[in-house]
Amino acid sequence: MENYTYNSYTLQLEGLNISKDSLYPALLFLFFSYLFIMILNVGITILIFINKNLHQPMYLLYCNLPLNDILANSIVVPRLLIDLMRPPSERLISYYQCVVQAYIAHLVGTTMAFVLVGILLGLTIRLSRCRTLITNPYCDNASLFKLSCESVVINNIYGITFTVVVYVGSIGAIVLSYTNIAVVCLTSKNKSLNSKALKTCSTHLVVYLIMTFSGMTLITLHRFPQYSEYRKLSALLFRIVPGSLNPIIYGVQSKELQKALLKFYVSKKVLAS
Repeated sequence: MENYTYNSYTLQLEGLNISKDSLYPALLFLFFSYLFIMILNVGITILIFINKNLHQPMYLLYCNLPLNDILANSIVVPRLLIDLMRPPSERLISYYQCVVQAYIAHLVGTTMAFVLVGILLGLTIRLSRCRTLITNPYCDNASLFKLSCESVVINNIYGITFTVVVYVGSIGAIVLSYTNIAVVCLTSKNKSLNSKALKTCSTHLVVYLIMTFSGMTLITLHRFPQYSEYRKLSALLFRIVPGSLNPIIYGVQSKELQKALLKFYVSKKVLAS
C-alpha cells in the first residue's frame, strides 16, 4: 500500500537514476554543458551591452534570448549537479521552492507567458497534497499536481489547452516567418543574401525542431510512468540543447557581433601590451 503524507512542505526530487560507473561522466557532461551555455550567453549579452554600435532594436531584442537561456538552465542544472552527488533520500526541496522553480521553468519554456503560466500553477497550488516524491529531475506543473489525490481533471484540461495554444501559436509564427523568408529568397537575385538566409534558417529550424520534439515528448511521457527515464532525458534536452546552440546560431553567425568581438579582443590585447 502506498504511504501518504498530507500537505507536506518538504518534497523529494527523484532526479536522475544513474549508476556509479556513469556518475562522473554525467557530472562532467552537465557541468561543461552549463559552463559552455553560461560563457556564450553571458558573453554575448555583455558584448551587446558595452558596444554602442549594437544598441539597435534587433540586438536589444536578441538580448532576450541569451537571458532566457541563462535563466532556464540556471534554475535546473546547478541543482541537478548537486543532487547527483547526494543519495536519493537527501534530494529534498521545499514546496514553495518547487513551485517557484516550476513557474520559472514554464515561463522561460513559453517565452514569458506570465498570465497563462500563473493560471497553470494556480490551478495546481489549490490542490491538497498526499505525496512528496517529484518524479522528475526538476519541478514542473505535471509533477506537482501528481502529488495530489484529488481530481486533476481541470488541471489536465487547462494544461492540454495551454499546450495547444502555445504550440499552435509557435508553429504558426514559424510557418508565417519562413513563408515570408522563402518568398523574399525566391524573388531576390542576391545569391549572398539567399545563402545567408538559408544557412541561418536551417540551423534555427533544427534547434526549434529539437526543442519542440523534446517538449512534446516530455508532455506526452508524463502520461506514461513506465517511460520516466526517457521523459527525464527529454527534460534535459529541452534545456541544454537550445541554450548551447542559440548563441552559436544567432551570435557567431552575425557579422556585426563578430566585428564587435574582434574589436573587443584587439582593444584588450593592446591594453595588455
